Amino acid sequence: MGKIIAIANQKGGVGKTTTSVNLAASLALTRYRVLLVDLDPQGNTTMGCGINKKTLAASSYEVLMGQAKIGEVRLRLDDHGFDLLPGNADLTAAQVELLQKPNRERLLAAALVECHEEYQFILIDCPPSLNVLTLNALVAADSVLIPMQCEYYALEGLSDLMDTLRNVRETVNPRLRVEGLLRTMHDPRSRLASEVSEQLTQHFGEQVLRTMIPRNIRLAEAPSHGLPVMKYDKSSKGAIAYLALAGELVRRNQQSFQPA
Repeated sequence: MGKIIAIANQKGGVGKTTTSVNLAASLALTRYRVLLVDLDPQGNTTMGCGINKKTLAASSYEVLMGQAKIGEVRLRLDDHGFDLLPGNADLTAAQVELLQKPNRERLLAAALVECHEEYQFILIDCPPSLNVLTLNALVAADSVLIPMQCEYYALEGLSDLMDTLRNVRETVNPRLRVEGLLRTMHDPRSRLASEVSEQLTQHFGEQVLRTMIPRNIRLAEAPSHGLPVMKYDKSSKGAIAYLALAGELVRRNQQSFQPA
């Protein structure tokens, strides 16, 4: 049975979508079967995989609304090595329509049951807000990966997110845990980044992942080409960092998973 990881942070611009696409590609390169779920109405993960979100016949919206099965909607991205459940602006409507459905927070979890055995990792890219779509991801997930920049306001936002995760764990998903805190867009020359990084380690200990994602031009350019960075420039610092992240997560879960 695959591990479901929600990639979440209610703060935008922290590298959440970049992490979703490149972690999926890195795990695939390590020969794991991966499904990437785009649950963000912006559809940036879908575009970052080279798929035009405006021409989709169906998306994760239809899956959430019970109008289609995941197997009917997912796209097999052979060049990237993983499968994608795409997302687009239709998910904006889902935020309103789901409020009228019974068990609205469990719809994604129910939909994933059909393909749970097919994948070793299912990654969910969440919207940059704590809404009903994010709640669906947190209820479906085994754990949460939290990308964050090492800046002053990040710590305040992290505290709010931890409170939310605690509430979800106590009410609807007792198995939910923190997979790790991922420091993104990291600049080792920045004194502030070093100070915030030290505070994170002091407060959260082993929950802070050892891998840090650097600021990297190639990493920033890759989405405009519809490619994960390892397909765009496999020797870049960004590609190397995400491969290291995949390795760290696999080691943390090595008792549960073996490559295909």
